[in-house]
Formats: sequence, C-alpha cells, structure tokens
Amino acid sequence: MSTAFALDPRGARRVQLAAQGLLRAPRRAARGADLLAAIERMGALQIDTIHVVARSPYLVLWSRLGAYDPAWLDELLATRQVFEYWAHEACFLPLADYPLYRHRMVEPGQLGWKYSHDWMAANRAGVEALLDHVRAHGPVCSADFARAGDQAGGGWWSWSFEKRALEMLFSAGRLMIACRRGFQRHYDLAERIVPDWDDARLPPRAAVEHALLLKAVRALGVTPARWIGDYFRSHGKRPQPDPAALAERGELLPVTVEGWREPWYAHPDHAGLLAEAAGGGLRATQTTLLSPFDPLVWDRERASRLWDFDYRIECYTPAARRRFGYFVLPILHRDALVGRLDAKAHRRAGVFEVKALYLEAGVRGSEALAAALARALAACAAWHGTPTVHLARSEPAAFGAALRAALASRA
Repeated sequence: MSTAFALDPRGARRVQLAAQGLLRAPRRAARGADLLAAIERMGALQIDTIHVVARSPYLVLWSRLGAYDPAWLDELLATRQVFEYWAHEACFLPLADYPLYRHRMVEPGQLGWKYSHDWMAANRAGVEALLDHVRAHGPVCSADFARAGDQAGGGWWSWSFEKRALEMLFSAGRLMIACRRGFQRHYDLAERIVPDWDDARLPPRAAVEHALLLKAVRALGVTPARWIGDYFRSHGKRPQPDPAALAERGELLPVTVEGWREPWYAHPDHAGLLAEAAGGGLRATQTTLLSPFDPLVWDRERASRLWDFDYRIECYTPAARRRFGYFVLPILHRDALVGRLDAKAHRRAGVFEVKALYLEAGVRGSEALAAALARALAACAAWHGTPTVHLARSEPAAFGAALRAALASRA
C-alpha cells in the first residue's frame, strides 16, 4: 500500500470541491461541450422537475459553469450523448456508462417501487400493445394518452395505465428517453436509442460494481468507505470490492483525515489535488448557490459530517413542518456551506425573490461575504431572466441589510 496522504477536514472539503468542479469560478464563458464534461466529472446529474427556480439539473450545471443555454442539456439527450436512468435517483448519465446500468434493467425487480413484476404480468397484453404502438408510431409521451378525468399528481395512485406502463418499461430498459420537450419525457424503443448494444456484451456484475465504486470515489474526491455506495446507489455501507483491498493494489489511494478514526480513500487521478491540499496550497474561491439535489449535499450524512451542514430537502415536506422553506438552496462560500436561502424566480415579473435567507450558526456576516453572495445572486438571477433580486427576510437581519446594500451597488 502506498503512503497515506494526510489532510485536515478543510483540505478534505477542498478536494471534494475540486473533484466536483466547484472549487473555483469558471474562467471563461461556458460552451456546449462543457456540459458533458461536467456530467462525466460528477458521474450522474440528478433530475427533478420542480421549477420554482431552474429545474435541478440545469441549476447543478450553472453552479459549476456559470451562465449557459439550457437547451444544450436537452441537445445532449436528443443527440444520444447522455441517457436517463436510475443511478443515485433518476439521472442524466454519460452514454458511455450504459453498460454499467444494464444489469439494473435486466433485473428491474431490485429497483423497489420503480418496477412491479406482478403488475406487469397482470397487464401483459396492454403493455405489449403499448410497445407495438411505439414500434409503429415512434416516440410517445404520457400526455399522448391523457383522458378526461385523469388525476394530476406524481404518485402511483394517480398515474394512468399508460404512464405506469411507460415508466416500468423504462425501468426494465425496454424503453428509453429519446428527448424531453417542455421537460416532458418522450419514450422510444431502447434499440433505437442504443442500436449497437447487445446483451452479449453485458459485463459481469462484479466488474460493474468495481467500476461504479471507482467512479464514485473519483466523483467524491476523498471519502470514507461508507459514503461510497450512496453515490450511485450501488452498494451499502460496506461496498464491494473492499476499498482497503483496492488501496493495497494501488487502485485507490489511502488518506487519513484529522479527527477521523476510519480510513479515507481517493482515486489516483486526484493524487495531485491531495498533495496540493496536504501542503496547504489548494484554495477555494467560489461563491455560488447549489441545488437541493446537488451531489455535494444529496447525502445528508456526508453534508452533516464533512460540511457541518444539517440539510433536509423540504419541498416534499408539508408546509406546516418546513423549517426553512419550499425550495432552499445551500450557499457555498469558498470551502464552507455558510447558509441557505428560499428562492423563487418570478419570470414574468423579472424578479428573483429570496423569501428568506439564513446564515449558519457561527458564520460571520461580513461585508466580504455580502459582496460575494450579491455577485452570485445577481448572476443566478440574470441567468434566470429575472434581473431584479428582492430579499424579503434575513437571519440575522443585519446581514440582510449588508446584502441589500451590496445588491444595490451592482444595480
């Protein structure tokens, strides 16, 4: 085993930021190819449809790339450079990684609520008729089958037969997403999306688990073993193969983090980052807003233990039980998560509303922080086409006054 790198927690955070593309602001305007590079770096771009601000996948990319044309992400899907499937949750994934997810499609019963063998067996004739329709007529969306009286909503209880069938055929890999229009999925036969695929090329499951483990460690930058499996939902708290054995073989790098008893691991691709962080030379300069579904915070335990940030996504929590708000964006400032804000983009009015902003306990609401956050808010608002930023409430109130002044100076 190679000699372990030694980091303090701040160094570990900085390596994770670098691995995720969040260490520094982009140095140039984004180009179309940068989106695919960012998705490949993260390994997965989680999808969520809530759009009180930009829908999550677009916002995750903005946090890393700055302003870009959201149509570029749609084009990646339509031109088969990415595909959709279940990874951490529903995600955009690099098409090159399709073989790593094919086992889940072949054995969809392991996906829990996302697939039911019993329902498919009971509705076999209707499902096959739906497949014949797609085969004959091309891509379809669930709205093509909408009927008067269909209930709105996302739960199984309100889905039409066709919507259930489309989703289960998607989970089973018989249908894939050809494109999105108005962010609505359009389903087509898998053989039209990946015409060159043959299940004879299916890699062994052990090889897939090995590859996903290495990809997760690379995306995380540096991590203890128990955080690896959550990234692609590929392993439990004790991933296989054993990261310690991989470190013995040189496939992972051992890392010690001050204050932690358990060993940490990093991918060899990040050896330079580790050396820089261990020597105190890795600097974080980015201030930005994160999606609730950003890989940096989607594992609540990791956000709490490494980032000292207790974060729960409250958009699915009843309003009376919310502590911070409906769609709360974590605030990244350099190498710390310093606060959160509840935002809503009023596109017709051109207003980016910050309903409430909260700094974390112990964070000093300095003028420098106010200026950096004002720049990030103004940039995010401009990208949304809502150039006027309105801050309704801040805790502490004094920081709100400083932030309003910083925003006004930019107007």
